[in-house]
Amino acid sequence: MNTLEELKKLIHQSFDIDPATLTPDGLLEDYGLDSLALGELLFSVEDHFDVTLPDSRTDIKSLEGLATLIDELVAKKTS
Repeated sequence: MNTLEELKKLIHQSFDIDPATLTPDGLLEDYGLDSLALGELLFSVEDHFDVTLPDSRTDIKSLEGLATLIDELVAKKTS
């Protein structure tokens, strides 16, 4: 399973959002995630993928952007 699919599953489990409605270029706020829910999601992402997201999270707008960031952090961690 790739990172994007894992994110969809995590969002579905955490917020009961249908994974079929989650698109790579979809903005996280378009799925009804307010700032509190987004913070909760990011903490869940850190736990699930065993990464630490940077404090400057303002560039994380879409699922694809978040998946790309996770992939980069995982790659740095394993190299």
